[in-house]
Amino acid sequence: MDTLLTTLRGNGLVFAFAVVGLTVWISNMIAARFTAGRIHGSAIAITIGLVAAYVGGRYTGGGAGVADIGVLAGVGLMGGGMFRDFAIVSTAFGVKVSELKKAGTVGGISIVAGVLVSFVVGAGVAVLFGYTDPVAITTIGAGAATYIVGPVTGAAIGASSEIIALSVAAGLVKSILVMIGTPIVAKLIGLDNPQSAMVFGGLMGTTSGVAAGLAATDPRLVPYGAMTATFYTGLGCLLGPSVLFLTVAAIF
Repeated sequence: MDTLLTTLRGNGLVFAFAVVGLTVWISNMIAARFTAGRIHGSAIAITIGLVAAYVGGRYTGGGAGVADIGVLAGVGLMGGGMFRDFAIVSTAFGVKVSELKKAGTVGGISIVAGVLVSFVVGAGVAVLFGYTDPVAITTIGAGAATYIVGPVTGAAIGASSEIIALSVAAGLVKSILVMIGTPIVAKLIGLDNPQSAMVFGGLMGTTSGVAAGLAATDPRLVPYGAMTATFYTGLGCLLGPSVLFLTVAAIF
């Protein structure tokens, strides 16, 4: 056992891939047998990951979830920014340029509109809960855009760790709702072609939620939705700590 544990610790990243692969396999099996494919396996896998992070944090008393457990330390590297950004950017390789051009102006408008609507809704909820500090309102509003835009904005304008945590929570809730809701509403909104997928990705913006939701709807649409969702994240990171913060500061 000591030899096994030493080997796992010494090959933490490899073991992390094995653990995540097993988790995804189990999640896909649950999705197929118990939800008839209505909920994509990736949504279940992310939920399992969130629960595991909470349990790991409670068990170790640390702040990195399961990564604080010796044999699972590689999860911290695998789940870090480097692999996340690589996974997001790699989705672009499945896009056909001819289809991308068809989205044209509508695709660009959807990205801007998606960022602004999500921000206004998130900021409005913050105000309803009694927040009056422009920094807090902006950070929570940015978190409603995505759980990446929230921390980036909060760090840039000096938000507290508690407010940044709230922004992450808002983004995660949105991501999970998009994952679960996309295959349910896909037929109602005509989400069955690359152009509509790009508009949908631009409006929703949460790359993980859009990718998982489209994978449950039609895997061929994933690269198109993920492409505009990635631009959405970039635009949100630019507007959050600048134009949007200045606007909120002028109002409050």
